[in-house]
Amino acid sequence: MIPAVLVAATLTFRLLGALGARRWATWHASAAHGLAVMLVLTACAHFVPESVTVMPNHADLVRMVPPFVPFPSATVYLTGVLELAGAAGLVAPATRRAAGLALALLFVALLPANVYAAVSETPFAGEAATPLWRRVPEQALYIAVALWAALRSPAGILRAVRRRRPAGAVAEG
Repeated sequence: MIPAVLVAATLTFRLLGALGARRWATWHASAAHGLAVMLVLTACAHFVPESVTVMPNHADLVRMVPPFVPFPSATVYLTGVLELAGAAGLVAPATRRAAGLALALLFVALLPANVYAAVSETPFAGEAATPLWRRVPEQALYIAVALWAALRSPAGILRAVRRRRPAGAVAEG
């Protein structure tokens, strides 16, 4: 369901861009906002009490934390805050690059929890854990979108071009 939220939100933002909303005039801006929507949705689960069973909740996420991670409950709250901060950073062009890079690192850091949940068959929201064969590519998708949004920001493109072209070089047409 979560990858579907990312795709649907990205397509919706891009459609709005095609209809004239300049904020979403590019695919990378639309993808950054789509990832932000997904992150707000997933971050909510970090703070939902165990009594709520219609969606993943804090207790579900705590069960996903591998045993070697200290303070699992606090870690879940912290990752929820980081997801919300990353989402906020993605929607502002000035912070999109930093947010995208930080989120890519966060997604890499969260991968062991997803692997642990799949391998130990930890139930999630009353259902079986997402199988490893599906969860790893999903995580790779999130990392890719975060990096694409970060590196395709206007400031990121200009910096990359300046680094590749020697000083005084003339651009080829």
